[in-house]
Amino acid sequence: MKSILSYLQKHPIQILLIAIPLSLIADLFHWGTVWIFAFSSLAVIPLAALIGESTEALAAYTGPKIGGLLNATLGNAAELIITIMAIRQGLLELVKASITGSIIGNLLLVMGFSMLLGGLKNGIQRFDRQQASNHAVLLVVVIVALIIPSFFSHSIGSEGSWGVESLSLGVAAVMIALYIVGLIYTLKVSKSPITVGAVEIKTAVTSHWKPSKAVALLALSTFGVVLMSELLVGSVEDVVVSLGVSEFFLGVILIPLIGNIAEHLVAVTVALRNNMDLSLEIAVSSSLQIALFVAPLLVFISLLIGNPLTLIFNRFELLALGGGVVIAAMVAFDGESNWLEGAALLGVYLILGIGFFLLPMGG
Repeated sequence: MKSILSYLQKHPIQILLIAIPLSLIADLFHWGTVWIFAFSSLAVIPLAALIGESTEALAAYTGPKIGGLLNATLGNAAELIITIMAIRQGLLELVKASITGSIIGNLLLVMGFSMLLGGLKNGIQRFDRQQASNHAVLLVVVIVALIIPSFFSHSIGSEGSWGVESLSLGVAAVMIALYIVGLIYTLKVSKSPITVGAVEIKTAVTSHWKPSKAVALLALSTFGVVLMSELLVGSVEDVVVSLGVSEFFLGVILIPLIGNIAEHLVAVTVALRNNMDLSLEIAVSSSLQIALFVAPLLVFISLLIGNPLTLIFNRFELLALGGGVVIAAMVAFDGESNWLEGAALLGVYLILGIGFFLLPMGG
């Protein structure tokens, strides 16, 4: 009992695990879709954190390079599960919005909070300018890869046509190939923008976990995310209607926060400790993992499910992606940050959030 209380004191976010039985009760006794959505969303947060902690604990035994690969593979497991469930329900626009939201959330919200709070505490913070330049190049490549299918598709055919689907599959294959090349680069270079050295960010609590405990918790938390994601996604359409919000807002703002808030907190925490290099690594690596691994993987998974997903984004999502990458690259270009730049990134994120919130359903 004392060990549990001690763990909760160090990880207060795990108190939200109480939302798991509440979401099941809400579903069983038909409390309403809004309550089911709210409780299941809250439940995913600590479960995603447990996946991260389990991965970091395993990384302590495998070493930094293999640990980095584990982090690259499982770093966005919660969001991958949620989006797969959404594809099963045919909510393809929600999936695309979630991809958009994850990328801009890391580049604007996480970097913004990290620079703002880190700057207020530590003043001007400096980081590796060369590494920031490498990040910027990869992010621009990502945006080009996501934009090209959206523009070329208009001249190829309708979104569900064979030509457009072939284009999406081809681009997805190239993106996964780039991700694999990045992982190979990670094995040869200790500091890579594709993955974060998981050993660097492991917590004191997980450092003494046995591998068997880590694997068991990883399996249980993954199963929990699957169960909660089923409830969450199943209630989305009713929530959109009952609350009057757009599906874009849920996908761009809420779902990425639900799946990644624990990782976001780690990035902000290390920025407060004046380690802006690692903070940027966490934020940018997560964006690259979503764009180069999760998004193209979902294209192939969707074919197996029977609801083909194409990499055709609407003009609002493309504007958000392009704007987010450009301003984040400009802020990081000089190799130093301050609280004003952090506030600027947060301001852009809030403006986009307001726009997506007010966007009529169906765009």
